[in-house]
Amino acid sequence: MDRKATSIWTGSIKEGQGTITSDSGALQNQPYSFTTRFEGEKGTNPEELIAAAHSACFAMATSGNLSKAGFNPTRLQVTATVTVSKKGEGWEVGSSKLQLSAQIPEISEAKFQELAQDAKANCPISKLLRAEITLDAKLETMKRAGEPGM
Repeated sequence: MDRKATSIWTGSIKEGQGTITSDSGALQNQPYSFTTRFEGEKGTNPEELIAAAHSACFAMATSGNLSKAGFNPTRLQVTATVTVSKKGEGWEVGSSKLQLSAQIPEISEAKFQELAQDAKANCPISKLLRAEITLDAKLETMKRAGEPGM
């Protein structure tokens, strides 16, 4: 099963802007820019989207672990904080911090911690953040004004 999102960026890094669209339609030409990413302007950015994916995935993995162990969670609230910082000339995502607040009847603290730690290690987004990344890059040639085909 593949899930896709497409981003289109136009312009320079500081003055340009981009849009993100997901196949599901949850994101439709969602704008983002240098200022939404690095200068606190209201709007989304790649790190926020990673945080959203990580918190949702971890919540589901924790629920799955609890269910397999015979527990029925009343409520799981997960906040993921993805930290991006300047490193040399570039930027680096240094961590994703998960915070879990849970209401689960009849579970011990030790069992809760065991199942939560397993979910942290094994949720697919946690694994992705440790995964090899591959790239298939293709340069599209642009015709100059006045060339045939314009």
